[in-house]
Amino acid sequence: MIDRDLPPRAPFRLPIRVIEEGGITAWLVEDGAVPVVSLAWAWGGGASLDPEGQEGRAGLAAGMLMEGAGDLDHLAFADAVRDAGLSLQFGAGRDAFSGSLRATVDALPEGLRLARLAMTAPRLDAAAFDRLRARAVVSARQALESPRGVASRAFWAAAFPGHPAGRSATPESLSAMAADAMREALATQLRRGGIRLAAAGALDEGTLRQAIRTLFLDLPPGAPPEAAPLPPMARFPRRVVAFPAPQSTVLFGQDALAPADPEWEAMQVVLRILAGGGFTSRLMREIREQRGLTYGIGAGLEVLFRRAIILGQGSTDNATAAEMIRLVEAAWERMASEGPTEEELREATDFLAGSLPLQFSDTRRIAGGLLSLMQNDRSPEWLAGRPARLAALTRERVAAAAQRLGREPLRLVVAGQPQGL
Repeated sequence: MIDRDLPPRAPFRLPIRVIEEGGITAWLVEDGAVPVVSLAWAWGGGASLDPEGQEGRAGLAAGMLMEGAGDLDHLAFADAVRDAGLSLQFGAGRDAFSGSLRATVDALPEGLRLARLAMTAPRLDAAAFDRLRARAVVSARQALESPRGVASRAFWAAAFPGHPAGRSATPESLSAMAADAMREALATQLRRGGIRLAAAGALDEGTLRQAIRTLFLDLPPGAPPEAAPLPPMARFPRRVVAFPAPQSTVLFGQDALAPADPEWEAMQVVLRILAGGGFTSRLMREIREQRGLTYGIGAGLEVLFRRAIILGQGSTDNATAAEMIRLVEAAWERMASEGPTEEELREATDFLAGSLPLQFSDTRRIAGGLLSLMQNDRSPEWLAGRPARLAALTRERVAAAAQRLGREPLRLVVAGQPQGL
């Protein structure tokens, strides 16, 4: 039982300041309690800008930024990052290219220097490229050696045919990648425009403004190209991908509401109850606890291209794959037709409100969390109002949001040797 006599929670707020410098918008949460600074930034683009046949280009290009810059080769650059005690990273997702830096206050100037050097003067040495490409090829092959990797590739391809979101890096596309493609990718992606930046920790407005000038104002003008809008998820019949394994992996999903939809919190509550609450979710209780068909199953909202989709996954023995799918579809339909109980609603909203501060518990989480909000076109006021919006949800309103689950069928991909499908 949940203790309902807990003391009332203190209101949660982050003191976010919005800074404009050199055409770049940044959010700042200043806190000098610990002498650490975290920065997180991103452009739109990422893998969505990979040309057909060059899937994996953005990810490789992001990796090359840490392989030496300016007069520092790979080892010298790595030594400089280590000696300053920095955490410096670059990455590429389906719809974004990102960077992050964490440093002590004393090491921040060196961290900014190295991050700027990586973005403005990457070496792109042939030996480093060959090594990273070989590693990426191995990783892509390993992804095809498990039912989960095979199912994921098949699901995205079926859900978004003809769109970059439906394409994935393959051993073939990576093996054929030329070193010149790295320079082309970075020239397209690393621009002075289109940057979203979040900062947290022991830095003031003046220090942040200087950091922006140091990091970005020497980049070429303009912004990366706009990615094609994400189309509605294609409807396709259940797909079975044969794979020699004792278990089958099932991926399932459907379109979800946009992040700007006023019922965003209501849908989060629906999915928390149905599929996202760990052992408290309906899917876990009915499929694992009551029938022992899986170790874990769940689903949640995945935001990309300013839209959201519901994506879920679970694995089970080949002999019970058909039964698990039947139970998932039945739970989905029941939630759509009946909605949650009052008790489920209280537990879900309590969790979502109570866990909110934990998402911003250190400078790195604060910077990353703020950047995610910016990428979803949120405002500081949106975050400040979230506890009140959760508290105002009624069972009727959440049940109305749940009805959206029944507007179209689940898309399902199964990889393995499932029986009865």
